[in-house]
Amino acid sequence: MTIKEVQVPDIGDFASVDVTEILVKPGDAVKPEQSLITVESDKASMEIPSPAAGVVKELRVKVGDKVSEGSLVLLMELDADGATAAPAVSAPAQSATPVALAAPAAAVPVAAAPVTTAPVAPLSPVVAAAVSAPVAEAVTGAAPGSLPHASPSVRKFARELGVDLRQLQGSGPKGRIQQSDVQAYVKAVIAQGGTATAALGAGSSLNLLPWPKVDFAKFGPIESKPLSRIKKLSGANLARNWVVIPHVTNNDEADITDLEAFRVALNQEQAKSGLKITMLAFLIKACVAALKKYPEMNSSLEGDNLVLKQYWHIGFAADTPNGLVVPVIRDADRKGVLELARETGALAAKAREGKLSPAEMQGGTFSISSLGGIGGTSFTPIINAPEVAILGVSRSAMKPVWNEDTQSFEPRLMLPLSLSYDHRVIDGAAGARFNAYLAQVLADFRRVLL
Repeated sequence: MTIKEVQVPDIGDFASVDVTEILVKPGDAVKPEQSLITVESDKASMEIPSPAAGVVKELRVKVGDKVSEGSLVLLMELDADGATAAPAVSAPAQSATPVALAAPAAAVPVAAAPVTTAPVAPLSPVVAAAVSAPVAEAVTGAAPGSLPHASPSVRKFARELGVDLRQLQGSGPKGRIQQSDVQAYVKAVIAQGGTATAALGAGSSLNLLPWPKVDFAKFGPIESKPLSRIKKLSGANLARNWVVIPHVTNNDEADITDLEAFRVALNQEQAKSGLKITMLAFLIKACVAALKKYPEMNSSLEGDNLVLKQYWHIGFAADTPNGLVVPVIRDADRKGVLELARETGALAAKAREGKLSPAEMQGGTFSISSLGGIGGTSFTPIINAPEVAILGVSRSAMKPVWNEDTQSFEPRLMLPLSLSYDHRVIDGAAGARFNAYLAQVLADFRRVLL
């Protein structure tokens, strides 16, 4: 019999976090990557997975304990085959805000490992009652003006959706309000056709009709399967971003004939090193140049203030079997194309192995998503709040382009660009200028030196 000590793995920048949920008990058989406990900091919540298959012998933590990297979680009797998995931590709920786009085909495809989690609890009668209960005390029993029991990350999540936490009864320990409680409340408001003021922000009052209930089975065979954890977490974010942010999409094209020839030549030079340079590396560099010229694109809206960021962290949307994630390239302005190619490749590899840390998916100021490997001529990417813009890239194609000098059409490789931006921050002229300048940089990459 082999007893293994299961410890808290690397959890990024969080030095000490609270244990908010125990997902297993002594005697439970667990599989590799199965979630054992949920921990929460003041910024995010995450699940600690099992590094191996075995049977839980003894728990060494309880709800309310504070843990950090290396803290002992439990003792496990390993299975005879000793099956293990690389340690990984599921993405924090707050930062799991992937955009509804496909993975950048120009980059190395990313395939994140499946993330297991406890199923989302069904809507409780208390939360359901909160949909129609205008008085907080009638739901929570809290004294007027009292502060609901919730972490800062849940409070921020509720503020972003416009939810009054006083109208919710928490399902966590000691009535603690969890993110799932907020999500359930929003879903209940929409499903019951009530005004969405509380769920989607003051003044919304969408007066939505009830969601249609259809017995699909009576029309033919069906199969029902649960959404992945990532899709569950991202659903509320995507709905919020699409409803709250007034999206405008500007479509343009960039002549990348010369840039593609340069990329191919670089790959031939780097063949022995094993480094593969994708179009994504050039796109990141070009976007940084355009963001510096148009700094409002590299900002966030906070109330009546616009936060202009003096750093350039570029995220790229990655499609995985379980949903979309957005790894972030930090300080992209300080890195050359070769270094960007190495880093995107490394992040792609970590995502395939399920080893992306929370820190590697946070802090983005602008995002890029590509459907280039699939097809299409344009699309409308959803902005990844709190960013104010996102670039969508479709498949490049050879097209006849008129040359004024030769007075003839020439075959040129054209790359479709779809820039979605927050119209509260960026007007149509500024959006068009940004996309036009980005196309100029891609057409003549020497402009990144300017």
